Amino acid sequence: MKLSDRLENGVAVLEPKGKIMGGSDSTLMHEKLHEHIENGIKNVVVDLHGVDWVNSTGLGILIAGLSTMKNSGGRLKLANVTEKIQSLLVITKLVTVFESHETVGEAIAAFDQ
Repeated sequence: MKLSDRLENGVAVLEPKGKIMGGSDSTLMHEKLHEHIENGIKNVVVDLHGVDWVNSTGLGILIAGLSTMKNSGGRLKLANVTEKIQSLLVITKLVTVFESHETVGEAIAAFDQ
């Protein structure tokens, strides 16, 4: 997985690309989230448009990210969830755990609600 990030309206937008499979992916996501927390950014959107696949370990990485943000007083939302990933979230019932939005813009706007 490759991971880029940017700030948009005070929200960190993480853009993983490729497969989220564990190993170094976990460290990369963890470090990026903590970097934003240290900089006072409490809200994060994970833009999944460039993700081809997420395995069970990858789901664990997303869950850990959600917990990290909640524990720091922030929130994590998903955006641009692909059909494959959405079906995985439904099967695992994680669709009830993650807040998902069709676009990054909608996810960012939802922080104000």
